[in-house]
Amino acid sequence: MAEMTYTQSGDYLIPDIAIPEQMETLGKYGMMRKNYLNRHRRIIYSTYALQGTLFPHCLEIERTANERLERMMAELTALNPAPDKATDPIGWTAHMNSLKAQAEETIYEELIYN
Repeated sequence: MAEMTYTQSGDYLIPDIAIPEQMETLGKYGMMRKNYLNRHRRIIYSTYALQGTLFPHCLEIERTANERLERMMAELTALNPAPDKATDPIGWTAHMNSLKAQAEETIYEELIYN
């Protein structure tokens, strides 16, 4: 762990904390993980924030969730083929939304809310 430096402010020592610049932005799953930690796991959230690892942690969750979603969608589509998109676009959309909801439920349980 890096050594902490402090600035004197009257009778108090204030820690010198700098938020690193972020080159990438968080997507849906990274933001969900960040909000979950902030609301339900305050100690973990604070620890990550003070160590400067909150953003990398959420970014890794984002990447992992997107990779897992793509893989699960391919597996679910192979097991449950969708109707023809050209002849039944509404049925195809409903089917694909249902498969995505199934995949996301697993992602939420394993990555976001764990």
